Order: sequence, then C-alpha cells, then structure tokens
Amino acid sequence: MTDTHVTLITGGGTGIGAATARELISAGRKVAITGRRRERLDEVAKELGEPDGLLTIAGDAADYGHVEAAVRATVERFGRLDAVVANAGGAKGRSVADSDPDDMREMVLTNVLGPAYLIRAALPALTESKGRIVIVGSVAGFVNTPGNFYGATKWAMTGLAENTRRLVSSDGVGVTLIAPGATESEFWDHVGTPDYPHMLTSEDIGRAIVWAVTQPYGVDVNTMVVRPIGQAN
Repeated sequence: MTDTHVTLITGGGTGIGAATARELISAGRKVAITGRRRERLDEVAKELGEPDGLLTIAGDAADYGHVEAAVRATVERFGRLDAVVANAGGAKGRSVADSDPDDMREMVLTNVLGPAYLIRAALPALTESKGRIVIVGSVAGFVNTPGNFYGATKWAMTGLAENTRRLVSSDGVGVTLIAPGATESEFWDHVGTPDYPHMLTSEDIGRAIVWAVTQPYGVDVNTMVVRPIGQAN
C-alpha cells in the first residue's frame, strides 16, 4: 500500500471512527470522515492539526444521498478510494419488548442500512482500486441475549459482511467484519456501563482496523472478534 491510500470512515467524529482516522493520518494516509455533528468533525481536524490529508464531511450515514455525496467528495479530493469503514451506529434501549419504536427504527436505519448504503455507493471506486470494506459490528452480532433488538441489528451486520464478501471477492475487494466487545464510548450513555474488570479503548479497535486494511493485496481478513479480558459473553 502506498501513501496515496485513501480511507472513508463514517461516524468519524468520535470513538472508534476518530481513533481509526488518527491512526491512519499518523501513518501518512489520506482520510475522509463523516458524521452528523459538524462540531465533532472540526474537533478531530483541529486535534490533528488540520492536515491536508484529512477531509471532513457532515452528513447522515443513514441517508443514501449524503453517503453517495461523501464518496464522490472523497474521490474528487484525493483521486481514489481504497477503503471504507462503516462505523456509524448506536443503540437506544435494548429489549424488543420495551424499546421506543422510533429508536428501533433509527437503529435499523443507522446500523443496517448505513453500512449497506456505504457499500453500494463505494463499490465502483473500491472495485477499481481493489480496495477493502470494513464493517464495525459487535460481539452482540454473535451472541444471543434475551430481547436484544440492538443485537439483532448487529446480527444483520454480521450477515451483511459475509454476503458482501461473497459478492465482491472475485473482483479483488476484501471485506472485514470487526466485532468489538465492551469498548469505552458514548454507546454506554444509552444502555448503561457493564460491570467488566476491563474495557477496550477506541484506540484498541482503531489499531485493529488499520491492521486489517493495511494487509498486502491478496490477504483478506474476514472476521475479527475482539473482547476485553474478563468479558465472557
């Protein structure tokens, strides 16, 4: 991979997305980050010294028009697209029995349609570059828990990743699903912080994502489940 390598990250203003952007920028790569909150994107840019290799794009990962525009802006700015990281997502409530219906709809739009929209919009550019798709899922997409509607959206992402891999592998495009366990983030503001002896950091997952996308061509890292020590489920 050369220094012209370009990555587009959704949900890049905070948490795992921002950490991944920092790792890539520090390695001399070019990065575009999207997010609904312009002020968060500006904070990341300021923290990094507003480098020429960083493009910030305000937009909603669950709006196809916004996603398509972000892909187009990235290619126009940097001339290519080598990787996308479908990171935007969230949870509001947990149980299918008592979650607010509007919150449930928002989770499906962001957690499921968001990655699908990004794949659809970016696939022509990624096919040209023989690039990579990363979907940030969750261990909740591998472990059943009672009534967990958020987990159901993550199970959908697990399926989307493998179905996409089978679609694009013959075109030279790699697909990685990374499924973090308990990770320090704003996620817990809505569902309550678990009582684990240790939590992963966003930087832990960001480094794992960068490792996956910087493998040499021909190496396709498919599934990475990353838990903190002490998380059994």
